[in-house]
Amino acid sequence: MAGGRPQLKRSFSIIPCFVFVESVLLGVVVLLAYRLEFTDTFPVHTQGFFCYDSTYAKPYPGPEAASRAPPALIYALVTAGPTLTILLGELARAFFPAPPSAIPIIRESTIVSGACCRFSPPLRRLVRFLGVYSFGLFTTTIFANAGQVVTGNPTPHFLSVCRPNYTALGCPPPSPDRPGPDRFVTDQGACAGSPSLVAAARRAFPCKDAALCAYAVTYTAMYVTLVFRVKGSRLVKPSLCLALLCPAFLVGVVRVAEYRNHWSDVLAGFLTGAAIAIFLVTCVVHNFQSRPPSGRRLSPWEDLGQAPTMDSPLEKLSVAQAQGAASPILLPLCLRNPRPAGRIRHRHGSPHPSRRTAPAVAT
Repeated sequence: MAGGRPQLKRSFSIIPCFVFVESVLLGVVVLLAYRLEFTDTFPVHTQGFFCYDSTYAKPYPGPEAASRAPPALIYALVTAGPTLTILLGELARAFFPAPPSAIPIIRESTIVSGACCRFSPPLRRLVRFLGVYSFGLFTTTIFANAGQVVTGNPTPHFLSVCRPNYTALGCPPPSPDRPGPDRFVTDQGACAGSPSLVAAARRAFPCKDAALCAYAVTYTAMYVTLVFRVKGSRLVKPSLCLALLCPAFLVGVVRVAEYRNHWSDVLAGFLTGAAIAIFLVTCVVHNFQSRPPSGRRLSPWEDLGQAPTMDSPLEKLSVAQAQGAASPILLPLCLRNPRPAGRIRHRHGSPHPSRRTAPAVAT
């Protein structure tokens, strides 16, 4: 911004790119997430189990809606929380701008497309950050569902809903001689329980709820850390980030405590969601900062104007030597306090024989 007027930049490709490229990609991601979640387009891998395996013999905790962290609550939090945070942050940035000393060197321009459409920097930032967040949210869902479909890892309550007929499968009951499971069942028709419950019990790794919570918390925490400016306190932003991390951690604990997931499932979900959020923030939205013009990135040598510098002692010495005899550091001790003109007298008062002054020649 120069002279109080916004910089204008004409672009005729921003609207076609948004409509025919970005919207189409987002629609494809949403469709794929729906197919993996609610249809049988991609069947779940049938993984075998050991007879009487205590790892999968926990009691059935009930439907997902009866959980202390139901899916409806999780979906509402991961959707509304980051959206409101980004919206408030961009509104505060637009109505309460930072002082000129804190504004980045590279500033965004108002893009003019056609004769009537103007896209101001606050609007572009809001659409960019929320659009990337939505894309990453559905991408996280795809990653979690794809992992569940491929692995088919059973939940801790798998045998409670599977209800296998151990006698028909030839599984002897456990005895003191055989305390552990001794036969691995791979028959796809071994389960006599509800097919829908059995299919849901085979989708444990990674935990999708943990992945969504980790993605939302990481994206929002990085936004708060990189965008918000708080003066006078160093603990406000860390406190907000820790407050955001607490619900995600509690969701993972609830999933394990209710025997809906193993701790390894929750940990894998946390890592998946956090990795996707970090990738999008660093590589797509560039840490929520403005990009250089024409898509050019600044090299490390172009951004050294703000870097602290340290003068070398050798460089100072070279400068002092270049100044000549005017520098008191380099002058001999005898020349710092020069005696009056004439002869330089000896210690005992007699002139030094080697330092007699030449007689003046009359002209």
